[in-house]
Amino acid sequence: MFRCHVCGHCATKPEFMNELFTVEGQCVMVEHIPSQVCERCGEATFSRETTERIRKLVHGGGQPLKTVPLNVFELV
Repeated sequence: MFRCHVCGHCATKPEFMNELFTVEGQCVMVEHIPSQVCERCGEATFSRETTERIRKLVHGGGQPLKTVPLNVFELV
């Protein structure tokens, strides 16, 4: 049974989401990631299989679909 590691709630809903990752100092985005999202707090969880697919993709196993400029801000 699933239990959210943030709030402890047990109910989730399937969603597709986008996530930013930092890989070797470079920011990359992976789109359309299947996830389970906690119905109470909104925390997203990926399956082990999905996590492994993402890892292979961003570490050289795939080509980017597109490249976009990214604005970076620092809160000091």
